[in-house]
Formats: sequence, C-alpha cells, structure tokens
Amino acid sequence: MYRNLLATAALVLATTAIMAQNIGLNVGQTAPELKFKDPSGKDIALSSLRGKVVLIDFWASWCGPCRMENPNVVSAYQKFKSAKFKGAKGFEIYGVSLDKNADAWKAAIAKDGLNWPNVSDLGGWSSAPAQVYGVNSIPANFLLDANGVIVAKNLHGANLHAAIQQMVAN
Repeated sequence: MYRNLLATAALVLATTAIMAQNIGLNVGQTAPELKFKDPSGKDIALSSLRGKVVLIDFWASWCGPCRMENPNVVSAYQKFKSAKFKGAKGFEIYGVSLDKNADAWKAAIAKDGLNWPNVSDLGGWSSAPAQVYGVNSIPANFLLDANGVIVAKNLHGANLHAAIQQMVAN
C-alpha cells in the first residue's frame, strides 16, 4: 500500500510539473520530450531539433497506409528541408516507428528513403513514444514550431504540404 501511495504521489507531482510547463498533446501546447534510439543505436532527443519546424511522424514498416503516405512525407521533406521559415532554422522530421522487428524497420527506412532522424524502442503498439503521444492509429503526426509547440496534428497528403507552407517566410 505504501508503495502505491508513493507511486500515486510521484504521478501527481509529474503531472503537475507537466501542466505548469504547458506540455501536452493539444495544438498550442509544447510537445512532450522523446528520446529513443536510431537504427544505429544512438539516442536522438526530439529537443535536439529545437529551432526547426519539426514533423513528428508515427509509422511502421507493416502499416500499409503509412507506407502509402511515406512518398508524400518524403516529398514534403525534399520541398521544405532547405526552405526559409518564419522564426525557424529549417525543417526536420522525427520519425517514430511502432515496429517490433528491427530488420523490417531498417529495410523500410532504406526502401522508402526516410532520410531523417528515425527512432524506435521496438515496442510495437506498447512502445513508450506511442503511449506518451496517445497514438492508437497510424499514420499519425504532430507538426511543431521552432519552440516545440504543436501547431497542427494528423496532416496527410496536400494538407501536410499546405500546413508547412504556411510557416515558410515570404
């Protein structure tokens, strides 16, 4: 019982701290931190991309709709990676895979040309990033401004390009 009470108290303190920092999953809130391993085993933190417009892209090698959307995401990356943004120093994608199989994940990255930071804990639907972001269907994404604030969610096709274009400097 004492252990449960301590765990509950810790959760309340963590939740209070997050709320005080306006961290959350809604537009206008700062996106929660993520730090997971890339295919080579190197930790990559979402916060390392601050200063850039960032698309957090949740996907998996086994997800047909994700793989069908990947050419659009690659197109957006190619179009905007060198663009000049209002108050931001470029555009980056932080790919988060819900794969369980490392070989399938790495092969999909190569085949689809996902040439940006890709991370996974190989936890599938139980992965920590999916839990933190409340992701229960994929593809899913969050568009962040240079300060890590969520400006849009679940953008696909032409809507993804249009939302990023609105952030480009004239």
